[in-house]
Amino acid sequence: MKFITADRIHDGQGWLPAGTTIGVADDGTIVSFEATPTLDTVVYQGVLVPGFVNAHCHLELSHMKGLAAERTGLIPFLKNIPQYRNTFTDEQKHDARHTAFAAMLEAGVIAVGDIANTNDTLDLRATGLMHFHTFVESLGFTASLADRSFGFATGVYTGYAAQPPAGMVLRQSIVPHAPYSVSPALFGLIDSHQPGALVSIHNQESEDENRFFIDGSGGVPELLQVLGVDTSEFKPTGMRSLASYMQWMTHHHPLILVHNTSSAQEDVARAQANGREVYWCLCPNANLYIEGRLPDIDLFVREGVNICIGTDSLASNHNLSILSELVTIKQRYPHISWETLIGWGTLGGAKALQMQAIVGSLTPGKKPGINLLQGLDQGTDCITVQRIV
Repeated sequence: MKFITADRIHDGQGWLPAGTTIGVADDGTIVSFEATPTLDTVVYQGVLVPGFVNAHCHLELSHMKGLAAERTGLIPFLKNIPQYRNTFTDEQKHDARHTAFAAMLEAGVIAVGDIANTNDTLDLRATGLMHFHTFVESLGFTASLADRSFGFATGVYTGYAAQPPAGMVLRQSIVPHAPYSVSPALFGLIDSHQPGALVSIHNQESEDENRFFIDGSGGVPELLQVLGVDTSEFKPTGMRSLASYMQWMTHHHPLILVHNTSSAQEDVARAQANGREVYWCLCPNANLYIEGRLPDIDLFVREGVNICIGTDSLASNHNLSILSELVTIKQRYPHISWETLIGWGTLGGAKALQMQAIVGSLTPGKKPGINLLQGLDQGTDCITVQRIV
């Protein structure tokens, strides 16, 4: 066992008293806390924090880094994805996702909520280097084809469910891609597949999404037309996006709402109704890459909701670093403290992925990983992260 301390220590919930020393077993398990350092304590300059949790990522899209133009808006961005996605060899895709995975590990990420449309990331899960919850997306806007769409997702899900754990947590669930790409019938099949399973969904990433459900206007109809999707069965609900699809899902599913760029107070109230367990996932660098703006983060803080952090994919981001996401928030919301931000990037994500018993906080018995942050008090351009446990 070794003992470590630093200028400051954040345990995932807040700052620990000055001088706190952590006893860590050789396998990374947190064993104890001491009030003062011992003679053999390793003293770090900087801040010790738990391993980061990336609550929303698309590792299988890593080969698309830099291909999509920035700040085009969501609809043009999504139009471009299909023309790039399948123009690479399997070897190129393999190398890109392994490079991205290695960089995410180096950036101090210990667990990930990974979006999958294929079984491509089975090899990353098999490394035993990171905890995974794989969200297998199901897409299909045509109600008559719901069974076929769900059947494809089930096939992908089965591949992940059959994988042995390799010493880390490996979980999976079938989830809807986004409100505008999933029919009510398909929502129903997803909802009933695993009662109580964790569900993630791209939520209100653009105002076009809300307009589509309110009155059928905006850019979504054009997007679906370009993708060859039959929209003849669709009838506007007269409600915003979130209110529309919430009626198609039971409140028993814990829910991660991702992006939320165009979410408003009424959406927060609707999502939190019926005692539903909801986590609002912020992916600020992807929001800036695609839409050129951020969600109303102050709204979520005022409402006291659960917040976690994701990176989205390298198709919409320059890296997969949670620290980079926190820096972006700090630059644009300087009044949000580092104590709060670090909590979002660690325990917030662990709770969202239902892994708080394993990672997310420096708690005896857990193996959360430990990162050293340096430069936290020297301006956002100076901050670095190093995994030390």
